[in-house]
Amino acid sequence: MHKNNFLANSVRLALVGGVAALAFTSVAAIAAEAQGEKIERIEVTGSSIKRTDMEGSLPITVISREDIDRTGLTSAGDLVQSLPSMQGFTTDADSVGGGGGGVKSASLRGLGSSYTLVLMNGRRMAPRGSGSTIDLNSIPLAAIERVEVLTDGASALYGSDAIAGVVNFITKKDLQGFNVAARYNKPQESGGTSSNLSFTGGFGDYEKDGFNILFSVGHDEQEQLKATDRDFAKTGIINFNRNNQEYYYVKGSPNAIPGNARVTYMENGEKKTTVFNPYLKTNGNCAPDNFQVVDSCQFDYTTTVEILPESSRDSVILGADFALTDDIKLFANMMYSDFSQTTRIAPNATGFFTIPTDSPLVDQWIIPNLNPAQQDNLVKVDAQWRALPLGGRATEWNTKSTHIVTGIEGLAGEIDYSAAFTYSKNDTDENVAGGYPLFDDFMALMATGKVDIFATPDQISQEGKDLLSQTQFNGNWSNDTTEVKAFDAKASMPIFETSAGTAYLGTGAEFRNTHYVSSIAEANKQDLLLGSNTGTEYDLARDSYGAFVELIVPVITDLELTGSLRYDNVGAITNDFAYDDAGVAIPGSSTVNDSESAVTYKISLRYQATEDLLLRASTGTGFKVPSMLSIANPRVDYGVTSGSYEVCPFAGTSDPLAPLCPTSSQQYEAFSEGNAKLKPETSKQYSLGFVYAPDSDFSFSLDYWNIELSDMVASVTESQIMADPTRYRDLFTTKLNKGTGEEEIAIVYSDLNVGKSKNAGYDWNLTLGHDLSFGRLNNTLSGTYITNSEYTRPGTDNDWISSLGKFGDDDAVVFRTTAQLVSTLKTGDFDNSVTIRYRSGYADQENNVRVGSISGSNKLIQLAVPSYTTVNFQSQYTIIDDLKLSVGINNLFDVAPPLSLRASGAGHQVGYDPRYTDSLGRTFYASIDYKF
Repeated sequence: MHKNNFLANSVRLALVGGVAALAFTSVAAIAAEAQGEKIERIEVTGSSIKRTDMEGSLPITVISREDIDRTGLTSAGDLVQSLPSMQGFTTDADSVGGGGGGVKSASLRGLGSSYTLVLMNGRRMAPRGSGSTIDLNSIPLAAIERVEVLTDGASALYGSDAIAGVVNFITKKDLQGFNVAARYNKPQESGGTSSNLSFTGGFGDYEKDGFNILFSVGHDEQEQLKATDRDFAKTGIINFNRNNQEYYYVKGSPNAIPGNARVTYMENGEKKTTVFNPYLKTNGNCAPDNFQVVDSCQFDYTTTVEILPESSRDSVILGADFALTDDIKLFANMMYSDFSQTTRIAPNATGFFTIPTDSPLVDQWIIPNLNPAQQDNLVKVDAQWRALPLGGRATEWNTKSTHIVTGIEGLAGEIDYSAAFTYSKNDTDENVAGGYPLFDDFMALMATGKVDIFATPDQISQEGKDLLSQTQFNGNWSNDTTEVKAFDAKASMPIFETSAGTAYLGTGAEFRNTHYVSSIAEANKQDLLLGSNTGTEYDLARDSYGAFVELIVPVITDLELTGSLRYDNVGAITNDFAYDDAGVAIPGSSTVNDSESAVTYKISLRYQATEDLLLRASTGTGFKVPSMLSIANPRVDYGVTSGSYEVCPFAGTSDPLAPLCPTSSQQYEAFSEGNAKLKPETSKQYSLGFVYAPDSDFSFSLDYWNIELSDMVASVTESQIMADPTRYRDLFTTKLNKGTGEEEIAIVYSDLNVGKSKNAGYDWNLTLGHDLSFGRLNNTLSGTYITNSEYTRPGTDNDWISSLGKFGDDDAVVFRTTAQLVSTLKTGDFDNSVTIRYRSGYADQENNVRVGSISGSNKLIQLAVPSYTTVNFQSQYTIIDDLKLSVGINNLFDVAPPLSLRASGAGHQVGYDPRYTDSLGRTFYASIDYKF
């Protein structure tokens, strides 16, 4: 009873006293130093010189193991993406018809994943693909001891890609004993359950025995979440009111079931076309899950997609430290993970394909709906259908990640040194898991008329369904492998004394070879599938090397200056393939571009103005090389646009593409293409800040940061291309529709050095602690406020556009304010936490809606998407010293995503933006942690 009352009081105080973000920074440790406590010197992200974590001049966010457990999050990706400083990352939902490809990433400042460097124990891992983006899905969280996030540029220490900052995962060290942890998560509504199981152990005390062996194995499961499982996502026909006017947002596809027909006939010596839905003509209405647009029907494809993909991960981490002498240690670390994610989008959209005029379906459905003149002069019948009987188009992404580091570190006199060899590899299979028929088999079947494509799904005969199933393809589609082989060496030492203290020097060098190979299956090479994107093959490689020097000098008492300088050379890309005009790989090899080099610097200042007040500042430069595919990619298929467009960009013009304009709302075909003339991006940045910590119960930090990018690399987005066809005319081309044998309009996504980018804002962290008569209450508020985020429109050098506080031309939002608040109450055996996460509101993407009814007139509107706040609660009970039980509720108040009318960006979800909200809703979980 006593413990139950304790729990009730704890929950009340945690909810009412409320507030705060994890005590992620170590600023309060300044007070501990002032009180004379001994602080261990370690190497911290952002410096090569070993020192205490509060001594540096750069803002570091440190997430301890206790903090990780308290978040209620179970994956490395979710943990990192929950930080207020993170914006612009790739989520799991992006893989549902978007460009995610099974990746979850980190992104600081809204700049994008490729500008944030992700490390494991201070060293680079193999990226996913040919660039620098690390897939956080490959990192098991169970063996992570802490995460350090440097929210300042670090190119002068780490080289390319660290413009926005660094995320460094630190694994557990010198562990003795064993630990079993298990967790189960269950949303209140159906779908989306998940579970986690891990076993971690270690033996050998390094200080006493001269060795330590550590291992960790884990398994994670995530169940899919279907659109129909949530009211806010279950349909593409959304009814809402604004200013006392009723509107309908209608997101459908002309690839309908029952199918639409396009009939070509001769009239007065000219070819004419008419488009209609035979089912609609026959029955007077469209079938269920379809809606009428003029004489056609459009399919509500949202009813068939998923909003969160299923996934599973098996992982192993091994670590070993051996003392060769008292001052020399041999170490080796290995991480392996096998991650699979299966994404499902709507059933295959066939586009228009030709059916014989003597087909029984023409006699049954088409002829009765034509006038006599059209019947007598019939030339051709095309159909546009949704292959619902095949099920959703399913793609399995399976990534096997291996990361091995072995090396030596030690102390020679006063010189700290280390050297290591790294081998890191990502091996990703893209597998077709359903929903894609073989093109020739499918077309041959359609010609027989045995599958009634103009009937409702339940009216299709079993014979037709069986025959359709026999056209299905399952198997491997492509494989991407990225290998990184690297050697690094570094050392730090005191070099001279000043009147204010000891000056330290750090120096190091690194060589790295990156090899990216993409192979495609035979079915892919021969373009055998309906609705698939034919790939091409790559064998790209480049070498890079760099060297740096870092100097820390106490200038006067309490004033310390740090300077670092780095030289990098990124070699030319070699390609062991050549390509024909269609982008198909053929024998041959070439050097694609020239090597690039850069010198970057960073100067930072730390001033202990008073015992309680620390002032800090930094300025520096950075650079980033484009990915190998951004440079070396030939023109290849890239699916279709995410949006459907009712107005053709060339309608009514004399442009040669005008005759190819579609006669109804369509998604356009798309290609992607590299640019061998791309230059590296460069940055100039600075930061100013302070930390005020008068005692161990209070600390406040505030940092202003400013980043300016030049020669920024970006691809012109779909919305930009379609909105300004004159400016981007060279990005329009044609593509052959195999179903009709006709050319169709297509767009090209190609990377460009688009100009400049300006980004600025404030980070803050406030920590308060209170000793109560029955426990201790810790509160922390952390957040980011962005004052500027703009870039020049692709193709211009002075037309500035922005996504700050609005859905921008880049199909994304940069939030003005993101914040995280956490309150933790420790009372005896209970540890209760409330976490509140907040994103400010924004102006939605402009989009057309129907006024009054589904068939009403169009009106262009822009919604104001409100701010979004979720509250999580967790209670941890220490049953005995080595046994802990945790229960929690994520999204405690079951806050649904706010309405958004976005038509592009993210995946195929409709009615909200899955990148910025919680799709699961109120979710209960329980976990147990046992050490022995």
